Amino acid sequence: MTSKCILVLQVCITLALYIKISDPVCLFQGIKVNYHNMNLLRKMGGYISQHCLSETANFRFPMEITKITQKNVTTIIYEFLQQIFQLFSKNLPLGAWNTSQIEKFQNGISHQIEELDVCLSEEQSKARNSFQTWILKSTAINMKKYFQRITNFLKDKQYSHCSWEAVRMELRTCFIIFDRGYLQLSNFMHMD
Repeated sequence: MTSKCILVLQVCITLALYIKISDPVCLFQGIKVNYHNMNLLRKMGGYISQHCLSETANFRFPMEITKITQKNVTTIIYEFLQQIFQLFSKNLPLGAWNTSQIEKFQNGISHQIEELDVCLSEEQSKARNSFQTWILKSTAINMKKYFQRITNFLKDKQYSHCSWEAVRMELRTCFIIFDRGYLQLSNFMHMD
């Protein structure tokens, strides 16, 4: 089992054991839209060609995401989507990817950000003490650093088609992490 698969498994198990989202509406929206966006991300590119397989990088997925709590889950997902939206707003390999799928993906991300804005406002208003506020800010900063590493990789590779394919695969893994986490959260909430 690769280290990336182990990381995905750890995150999913941690999400299942430690998180409960207080607002089922936010959870349902996340499940529905996340699944849709994950499929659009898959469809926008083609198959990875043999020569692109060497174009990989360790973007160092932020391990603190495995320590998600009820208080920061919305912040993590919101920041993740904000960063994806910014990333997919510039220097895309348009000739190689399906333009209509890219547009649908960007619209889906934008819609989910708007929906999560409401949930995030409620979450931030509940973060009454400075430690909770610090955790929320720290989580957002770590997610930004992760995406900065991705952006630096793309710049270093001059936004090549292969570098974008590597990023697309990385982000698909992230969506799978969140998708499994959402589904397990949904099941966990129904147990109460």
